Amino acid sequence: MAEHMSQSELDYPFKLLEYFNGFRVSKVIFSACELGVFDLLLKSQEPLTAQHVARELSTSVDGMERLLDALVGIEILEVETSDGKVLYSSTDVANLYLAKGSAKSLHEMIIYQSQTIYPLWNNMVDAIREGKNQNEKTFGLPSEDIFQVIYRSEEEMLKFMGLMNSSWVLDGHDIVTAFNLSCFETIVDLGGKRPDADDASCSMLHVLLPGCTGALAREMAKAYPSSSVSVFDLPQVVETARKHFSQENDAFVFQTGDFFSGDIPDADLYVLARIIHDWPEDKCLTLLKKIYDTCRPGGGILLVEAMLFENRRGPVMAQIFSLNMLVQAEGRERPPSEYTHMLNKSGFQNIQVCRTGKSYDAILAIK
Repeated sequence: MAEHMSQSELDYPFKLLEYFNGFRVSKVIFSACELGVFDLLLKSQEPLTAQHVARELSTSVDGMERLLDALVGIEILEVETSDGKVLYSSTDVANLYLAKGSAKSLHEMIIYQSQTIYPLWNNMVDAIREGKNQNEKTFGLPSEDIFQVIYRSEEEMLKFMGLMNSSWVLDGHDIVTAFNLSCFETIVDLGGKRPDADDASCSMLHVLLPGCTGALAREMAKAYPSSSVSVFDLPQVVETARKHFSQENDAFVFQTGDFFSGDIPDADLYVLARIIHDWPEDKCLTLLKKIYDTCRPGGGILLVEAMLFENRRGPVMAQIFSLNMLVQAEGRERPPSEYTHMLNKSGFQNIQVCRTGKSYDAILAIK
């Protein structure tokens, strides 16, 4: 905007005001999801009055009417007047992505953003000043144990797994088809204990591979039916994934183990999805070197991350994700050159980068 600011923007800062109000727009959608607005409208199959919605969801009529009007304003809902009644209905986008029952629902992602990420971002100024995450100030838990915060209860663990599941339902196909992976007969999504976690807490403190819910592995198995696909993670995570996220006819299997203290299963391709961005470089190198030492000649590793541009001009989503890593974890988002550097330092040489144009990108490295 700075280089291409129009005279009209200088006369009146429309874009800046839109940015200023971004958090309010987010909370409108978050609140509607938490209250169940989109589920009710989808279920009804016909437009509803604010009074009807308020009665069904146990809210005030005045508050619900204002919320519904705001949702109309941001083009999430439709409104019409019939026989003197104001009637609200869902758009196709709301039905597809915001209602719980949809195959592409982002409901769990939104709940996590609202109840976990939003409170953390309230302490962003302190995160920038201190250069560390704000888990202690936000949740009263030690800042160095980032996964203790994420898995501080079974409910929170399910929220986070739901977030990851939503991510791969949305972006998984683009990731697994970024490269032709059909040459890899065995593919393993790796998850394991957090570096330096003590044995007593390892059941809850570990690097969670987003695929541990099965969403990314499911997409991998669909794209490469001749390959053997598995998810490797701690027993508790596997148990939770099987209980809450399994689907009939899943063409992948779960394996239990510990990434850091145990052996890595044999495979032709190892997947690390949204893992490397959690940690500073030294911990990333520990992960990558262990995989390289286990990897067969001709085998490879697939990194899935939101990559920054080398010129630091975007993508804005990746830049926002990087700030989130500051406020919530220990790592950051990186440009391709930094991932290439770490992979080379770990021993990998043949490296390819693919930008999907969506939220996440892919890097394939061959031993």
